[in-house]
Amino acid sequence: MLKRTLFILILIIFFVLSSACIERVFMGQGPPESDFVFDEHKNRIFGNVSDTQAVMSASINIRGLGTFSFDPRQVRTVREDIFREGHFSIFDILVHLKDRGDIAIEYYFDEEMNTYMITDLNGHDNWWYDAYYDGGWREISVFRMDHYPYKDGMTINIIRQPESQLASIYETYRDEIRRKEANGGKMIIPEVIIEGRHETFVFENIEVRAHNLRSDMFQDGVITAIDTIITLGEEEKISYDLQWYESIGSAGVVKSYWIERINSDMSYRRCGFVYEAGNWQYEFFRGNHNHIPSDIRVINSPQYLKYFWICI
Repeated sequence: MLKRTLFILILIIFFVLSSACIERVFMGQGPPESDFVFDEHKNRIFGNVSDTQAVMSASINIRGLGTFSFDPRQVRTVREDIFREGHFSIFDILVHLKDRGDIAIEYYFDEEMNTYMITDLNGHDNWWYDAYYDGGWREISVFRMDHYPYKDGMTINIIRQPESQLASIYETYRDEIRRKEANGGKMIIPEVIIEGRHETFVFENIEVRAHNLRSDMFQDGVITAIDTIITLGEEEKISYDLQWYESIGSAGVVKSYWIERINSDMSYRRCGFVYEAGNWQYEFFRGNHNHIPSDIRVINSPQYLKYFWICI
């Protein structure tokens, strides 16, 4: 009974607060009964990428050590295979602080997980993060720290977590790399699900290709979650509209493309598509559903990827 009450409470909080994770704040759109006509073979992208490099003074808190200020224009990435010059991850900030002499950190690159691992930070291990973008809030995330793009207005806390919890997350990383290797290096997602307002689709073993939609931030060939939608559109399995947003509601710094439409389901008012990706073990609030826009969420080879419709 207590678990059921807690689950209901979490859902209530989610639908009250989750405007930042909706693929847009829906203002000025017509009601679902409006005479919207879509072309099932037309895929459209509205708006252009602006200047997305971070320039605002920032800080990062490391629990037990304090808060450290930094200039994002001075941070360089160790993941040059992912990020272009001027863009970087949460992990890169820690490396920057080390190079500056503020912290002592030991780390290595684990090829079996395609991520950097922190073995020691000022005498302690088992470090993780608690981060969110402008206008967001604290949330559970199992996304790789060295994949998580930094943006202006971001809140970042570096925290310690139980070893068993991190070991479980790391095993899903290994599963992804093993899956990709078994597919000859191709990004083949076993299950892609679209739960729209009117229709539900389940696609199996979809080979997702890079489209370099965010070539401002990522190197050519890097695949993000939104490439799944673009791939399905190319194959005429769905049609879609994407829209660039500089800001959304209380989130002053957004600078991303959002899913505006899939087939006949077009965002209106406060209804639209959200998404998640990863291993089923961390479905929804367990860690896969967070507020990283899908055009900047780099994927390795997730067990599933889902876009689903909600109204808040």
